[in-house]
This record gives sequence, structure tokens and C-alpha cells, in this order.
Amino acid sequence: MAVPKKRTSISKKRIRKNIWKKQGYWAALKAFSLAKSLSTGQSKSFLCNKQIQISNKKL
Repeated sequence: MAVPKKRTSISKKRIRKNIWKKQGYWAALKAFSLAKSLSTGQSKSFLCNKQIQISNKKL
């Protein structure tokens, strides 16, 4: 027979929510950093074609 689960405390709920938010924050920070390095041409981890970047800037 099904038994109802105990209620999760507000503090545990808040901790889990903050961890979830922090993961999103770090992912956004890394994405922004990568975009910044690609736009300035300082990227070492990604190889991008310079001709594509130049043609996009002309548009």
C-alpha cells in the first residue's frame, strides 16, 4: 500500500534550488567567456574561420 512521503524542509528545498541556480550561472559564465574570446580572436580551444567572421561583420 502507498504511504505518503515526509515533507521536505524549506531549508533543504532552498539549498537544492540554489545549487540548481549556481549550475546555470557557471554555464552562462563559461558561454559568455567563450563568446568573448571568439569575438576578440583570442580563443585557443576553438578554431574558427576568419573569412566567415569578416563576411558576417560586413553584413
